[in-house]
Amino acid sequence: MKTLSILIKGLVLFATIATFSILFIIIGYILIRGIPYIKPSLFALEYNTENVSLFPAIITTLMMTFLSLLISAPIGIFTGFYLVEYAKSGNKLVEIIRITAETLSGIPSIVYGLFGLLFFVTALGWSFSIIAGAFTLSIMILPLIMRATEEALMSVPDSLREASFALGAGKLRTIFKIVFPTAMPGIFAGIILAIGRIVGETAALIYTAGTVPQIPKNLFSSGRTLAIHMYSLSSEGLYTNQAYATAVILLIVVIGINGLSSMVANKLSKGDLNG
Repeated sequence: MKTLSILIKGLVLFATIATFSILFIIIGYILIRGIPYIKPSLFALEYNTENVSLFPAIITTLMMTFLSLLISAPIGIFTGFYLVEYAKSGNKLVEIIRITAETLSGIPSIVYGLFGLLFFVTALGWSFSIIAGAFTLSIMILPLIMRATEEALMSVPDSLREASFALGAGKLRTIFKIVFPTAMPGIFAGIILAIGRIVGETAALIYTAGTVPQIPKNLFSSGRTLAIHMYSLSSEGLYTNQAYATAVILLIVVIGINGLSSMVANKLSKGDLNG
């Protein structure tokens, strides 16, 4: 048993080192290729073939992230609360919801894009627009947020709920004052993962939001996110260096949004627990 334990520990250590090594190599390669080409002209207000500005793509990425979370986060979180706190065990509806969520989470993003193209763009007549892309991404990340919320709530010990009930608190008060603050880090972890998927998505957005390199004038305007901007520059073959520079900015934006989400989660969690 001791030999087996040492072997497993060695395999785990090797897998950890290999994973982080590959990650650092990829990030390092992107930084080395991209940083020298980050110039002020890349952040011009308007895109043209001379400056290849990514500023409109940054605005579109932030808009797409905000809208997608605004649609999917409340639905996913409340569904998770229903599954854990209100639904009875053995409920057929709960099983159907869980199977549906697991099925949806395994579908490739291009399938979501084709669905968005047929339904939001064509059937509803929204054309290639920010709102069509946001609704498509919302459907895509909804299972992720819902499952993360469910797992976070299930990890809260029942003794906390029982202690709250014993002190005279009702169901709703127990959920919002005891369960939700305790589960908040897990819920926000799911939201952070969803943000990463939104920001890095290309296939679903090419078919729904389009690839117009301009700041969207309204929700029914077309636009391209940073990931699509990078894909377009790389596929054209004329601006490969600028594509690497865009990848560096994309990394910074993802890290920044994740850091901001974590900070908000910590502040809300501490505030609720202290209150």
